[in-house]
Amino acid sequence: MKKNILIAIAVFVIVPGLAAQNDTTVLKVEIRRLELAHADAILNGNAAALDSLMDDDIIVNHPTNRIVKEKKELLVLIQQGIIRYTSFKRYPELFLFFKDMVVVMGNEIVVPAKGAPNAGKTLQRRYTNIWMKGKGNGNWRLTVRHANNVCSNMPEKP
Repeated sequence: MKKNILIAIAVFVIVPGLAAQNDTTVLKVEIRRLELAHADAILNGNAAALDSLMDDDIIVNHPTNRIVKEKKELLVLIQQGIIRYTSFKRYPELFLFFKDMVVVMGNEIVVPAKGAPNAGKTLQRRYTNIWMKGKGNGNWRLTVRHANNVCSNMPEKP
């Protein structure tokens, strides 16, 4: 009898936790895919892909010391060549899960293209991206982004 009670308790306590963990794992895979698709769309100047990945009201604290407050302004910066790269590699490191929101922190290594600020230099950046469930359609959209160039005189990680 005690054995059956312990098994029942284990089923009611452990199984829901495993299901929640599996949901988080699936969501992490999806958000990682979106993170890399976003980096690829920037590298290739793919405005249609960026349009589908970013919220219309996206706010970006851009590494050029600008706060960009909407998607169309970002797309103009890409068309003008201010945001353009010959290499763009993104490495998501940490995923934080909240209701209808995922925060991703990581690093990027980019090489701006000719005509862009810092053209030809390899830049390492730290970034934070916030993905939120889209209004009405339920798709995940990049809603807030902060990226900054890492100073070359920064101390190494402890």
